[in-house]
Amino acid sequence: MPMLGLGTWENDNPDECAKSVQTALEMGYRHIDTAQIYKNEDAVGDGIERADVSRDDIFLATKVWITNLSYEDVLSSTEESLDKLGTEYLDLLYVHWPAGEYDPSETLRAFDELYDDGVIRNVGVSNFEPDHVDEAREHLDAPLFANQVETHPFLPQTALREYAESTDLELVAYSPLARSDVIGNETLANIADSHDASEAQVALAWLRARGVTAIPKATSTAHIRDNWESLDITLSDQELAEIDDITTRNRKVDPDFGPDAWS
Repeated sequence: MPMLGLGTWENDNPDECAKSVQTALEMGYRHIDTAQIYKNEDAVGDGIERADVSRDDIFLATKVWITNLSYEDVLSSTEESLDKLGTEYLDLLYVHWPAGEYDPSETLRAFDELYDDGVIRNVGVSNFEPDHVDEAREHLDAPLFANQVETHPFLPQTALREYAESTDLELVAYSPLARSDVIGNETLANIADSHDASEAQVALAWLRARGVTAIPKATSTAHIRDNWESLDITLSDQELAEIDDITTRNRKVDPDFGPDAWS
């Protein structure tokens, strides 16, 4: 799984979404992330089709929404996602939240079936706390590959990162730029100045150094390129420590149905 991908949350203008996916892939991105609830899987599929990149070279992920997590609905909605995305398989399929129709036994039985049939190549979860992950592993036969959670310098998820590292679980960061709030932060700005870079690039470089995959949303070519160029930045131990020491805390995504541990 490439450690930098293109997120597509709220990228719901079909033409703009398809163009951003095409631009990212032709720039060098190989990881594209979407979800059923984003209502843009058709556009993401169009962008993949337009890009001069082989499907086999793309790591494509989507997520099953909380109303589609019964056994039958996982199977049928995933088939719909495949049709919309124009692909025969998914590199990663996530349970979007441990909420709604989620039942570990029934939901994950469907994920196991999709995995065994080769429809999905990896099983993931999203917005899971360690106890949810432990429970999921009790029900899954397939390996649990990744947990996608909100992670950025203002929500470093230290405990989840340590848990993931100790349990062979990939951690994927959504909203890795805190919905653009990283821009203007004094610590990030000072480090960015020393690298002739942007605060966004520094935040992404910090996540990568901490072993976290990032999927920032971007639509314009300029922003897609700015995020891509974060791969050229290597932060010093001192700079990493300064970012770790940021005391601002700001969770951007906290729905009523989120895990109780967040409250």
